[in-house]
Amino acid sequence: MLRTTSHTVGWLSDRRVPRPLRGPLYRAWAKATGSDLEEVLLPLEEHPTFAAFFVRRLRRRARPFPTDPDVLPSPVDGTLLSAEVVREDLLLQAKGHSYRVQDLLGGAGDGIDLEGGRALTLYLAPRDYHRIHAPEDARLAGILHVDGTRYSVRPSVLARRAVLDRNERVVLTMDGQRGPHFLVLVGALNVGRIRVVGGGAAPASPIAFRRGDELARFEMGSTVVVIWPRGVLEPTVETGRAIRAGTPLGRFSSRV
Repeated sequence: MLRTTSHTVGWLSDRRVPRPLRGPLYRAWAKATGSDLEEVLLPLEEHPTFAAFFVRRLRRRARPFPTDPDVLPSPVDGTLLSAEVVREDLLLQAKGHSYRVQDLLGGAGDGIDLEGGRALTLYLAPRDYHRIHAPEDARLAGILHVDGTRYSVRPSVLARRAVLDRNERVVLTMDGQRGPHFLVLVGALNVGRIRVVGGGAAPASPIAFRRGDELARFEMGSTVVVIWPRGVLEPTVETGRAIRAGTPLGRFSSRV
């Protein structure tokens, strides 16, 4: 049922909107959700479908990334739900619902010691900008698609049931100067498409990204979990705060 609903919403969002209706429709959506249309790159009429509007590009420098290499910037707009320490391979999702990190990663983290590492969970609401950016200079070494369901990932739902390790997701393995880290792009209700730059298949050789480069995009709201090994990251932002891509989330505590 959840998958059927997601497919239906996806089909509808791909239907062309008559040009005269685009501006009124998208402005109504922005008013209802709190989206900022002042930073949109193209005129509203240049987005032929709701799906195209949802992944709209922003004006140049709308999301500046810090130049300090010891600062971790957020890869997305959203709300920081948690900044957890990995203990005995477990992370707390919300209100007592925990899950295994290796289950979340779907095997992508095999052989990498994440005990004592940090995991930052970022929720993207419908109002947010939905493109995902590299938090530091790194190579995309692996793309793993993990099949699953499509429960909603709203914070109120996370408080009632384990979701993040059950939903369909894409795990990006990044290899930077501080070693490996992961970005887990969690699908959700009405989020059936997660697009990775360069395609969804595992790269034949690592693809280099600079800090701030676009990595992927969600075609509706969802969640990103960023995971670093022990001793690499110290979060500096309180949970529950709404942030933007490029907002400092923490400081790197060790460098190679």
